Amino acid sequence: MLKEERQAYIIHQINLHNKVLSSDLSVQLNVSEDTIRRDLNELAENGQVLKVYGGALSKSFQFPFQEGNVYAKESKKDIAKKAISLIKNGMTVLVGGGTTMIELARLVPNDIQCTFFTISPLVALELAEKENIDVILVGGKLSRNTNIVTGAQVINELSDLRVDLCLLGTNSLSLDEGITDSDWEVVQIKRAMIKCSKNLAILSITEKLNSNQKMRVAPLRDVSYLVTDLDPTHPKLREFAKQIEVI
Repeated sequence: MLKEERQAYIIHQINLHNKVLSSDLSVQLNVSEDTIRRDLNELAENGQVLKVYGGALSKSFQFPFQEGNVYAKESKKDIAKKAISLIKNGMTVLVGGGTTMIELARLVPNDIQCTFFTISPLVALELAEKENIDVILVGGKLSRNTNIVTGAQVINELSDLRVDLCLLGTNSLSLDEGITDSDWEVVQIKRAMIKCSKNLAILSITEKLNSNQKMRVAPLRDVSYLVTDLDPTHPKLREFAKQIEVI
């Protein structure tokens, strides 16, 4: 594989999953970790990714307010529009972080009356623009890698909540493994969010479906709704639709 092809693959994986590890890329591309590190250094120098210890981060995920920086932005807007239909007056809603959740927060109708809890300061800022909703930011240590709050304090606060609906993005979703992720801290937070929720909606672009990360968050049976950028009757969603409601 040529260097240009290798780096294009790396950029796509970073945009898709927000974060990549050098060790994983080495296995996937069948090259040494030194080669991957050189690629990541070059991509970082060109301003295409953010280099961190052991891997790299997506610039679109870290700087979602910069115009033109968000991967698959139109698809995420479509998903957000669909997900809004799940939010009803009087609900208590728990919202995760990420670029799709920011798009959703922007689209929340001004006349809806709800209470929103979130682990994302960026999502909280968008929700705070709405006059008729209460926004509660769950407190904890802010992770620079994910722009959400993490740690035991967050898990403790979530354990005291009982919400009607949880809206989560995902790194990967598959029929066999369910929701998976590559960040241990994020896994713990998402598990706590799911545990305190009556219903769970997963918001995901199609590219993340039928893929797996190293760590399981929850099985597919814990998901109430799957919201994607495809029509619910699309063949790619047929097997998911047999187990959960697809929107």
